[in-house]
Amino acid sequence: MEGYNISSVDFTFMGLFNRKDISGLLFAIISTIFFTALIANGVMIFLICTDSRLHIPMYFLLSHLSFIDMMYISTIVPKMLMDYLLDQRTISFVGRRGCWMIIAGSWFGASLDGFLLTPITMSFPFCSSWEINRFFCEAPAVLRLACADTGLYETVMYVCCVLMLLIPFSVVIASYAQILTTVHRMSSVEGRKKAFATCSSHMTVVTLFYGAAMYTYMLPHSYHRPEQDKVFSVFYTIPTPMLNPLIYSLRNKDVTGAMKRALGRFKGKQRVSGDTF
Repeated sequence: MEGYNISSVDFTFMGLFNRKDISGLLFAIISTIFFTALIANGVMIFLICTDSRLHIPMYFLLSHLSFIDMMYISTIVPKMLMDYLLDQRTISFVGRRGCWMIIAGSWFGASLDGFLLTPITMSFPFCSSWEINRFFCEAPAVLRLACADTGLYETVMYVCCVLMLLIPFSVVIASYAQILTTVHRMSSVEGRKKAFATCSSHMTVVTLFYGAAMYTYMLPHSYHRPEQDKVFSVFYTIPTPMLNPLIYSLRNKDVTGAMKRALGRFKGKQRVSGDTF
């Protein structure tokens, strides 16, 4: 039993800033992406909540996407940046109804994945290296350190990934295929160009997220390389929470109009307060 996992032992992240010559640049880039993601998603949530013209199903769903993106990037990046600054890399062991159904399904699926897979992953005995070759506790990387048979669990995790990655990605692709078919029939050339540009930017973000996640969780072990795995992990954890509000919402006329109205209200309040003094 000696060497098995005990709560007093810490895992050590190998981290993302291994190369000293570019570590400062990487830190600056990731910090910028992180704060941009927080600000952009925060602005989106504020505009959707305060502007009655955005109280429609599409923006209701986008507000939840923004909130999830803020939570998602905040669970990974601050720890990674603080580890770099403090030079420590350890972590302890321890219709509206239709919209509500979609939201509830998304939250339930994500919660089920986190509440089930995470405790099971951490219940395995770890008796070899305690160094995780990642910048956060990703299940496939943690499982490589286990000294028990994880075959059955990896099969279950693979099935979960098919349900939570491959099926949603296929649905999204099919939806955009229908949209593009409809766009192709449009008589306006300018309208077609605008719609194709919008769809292509949307699909770029979708493919970036799902492609990197499927590579990480669904590709056989023999195809994985530690350095490549870290790069793919970056793609679906750090840039997408920043790109989602910029591409899906802040380029939208309704959202830019809401932002102008919010700025107008703010300037009006400033003038009123200035006049009182």
